[in-house]
Amino acid sequence: MLELLTPPSAPSPREEFTRFAYASSARLHSSAYQLCRDWHLAQDLTQATLTKLFLSWERAAGSDNLPAYAHKVLLRTYLDHRRRRSSTETTPGRLREPSYTVDADLRVTMMSALGRLPARDRAIVLLRYFADHSVEQVAAELGVPITVVKSQTRRSLIKLKHMLLRERPTLFAA
Repeated sequence: MLELLTPPSAPSPREEFTRFAYASSARLHSSAYQLCRDWHLAQDLTQATLTKLFLSWERAAGSDNLPAYAHKVLLRTYLDHRRRRSSTETTPGRLREPSYTVDADLRVTMMSALGRLPARDRAIVLLRYFADHSVEQVAAELGVPITVVKSQTRRSLIKLKHMLLRERPTLFAA
């Protein structure tokens, strides 16, 4: 009797990835550390690289040189991290903010001048400069085109400048 021999089944994509990750994670971590010189960031970069590889494993497994492909993903992950603003931010031990003193008369003068602007102009100036909204945010809030916000802001600031001309030495005193 002939016994049918069954060939060993091919590993699943998940098993292939697990083997690759196990075999190459130390090398990827070493490369990540050489790029960033931070042990913890290197761990994060390695993990992010392996995650990206897992998510696109079908394409990655088909590459001619899988370790080179993985290093390319690692490099791009590192560069993406460096482009983010948060990658270069540091926290100082102690914040030193200047102390701002607001002259009550100056504030009353400024609020009075703002009160003399038409309602939409006043809203645009307050949203842009007091609430620190972007032009796009102001346009969305007021339901007007971006160009209207830009032109009305310019015109409103010119109007304020003329209204406050008498108080200019007080406003811009050092």
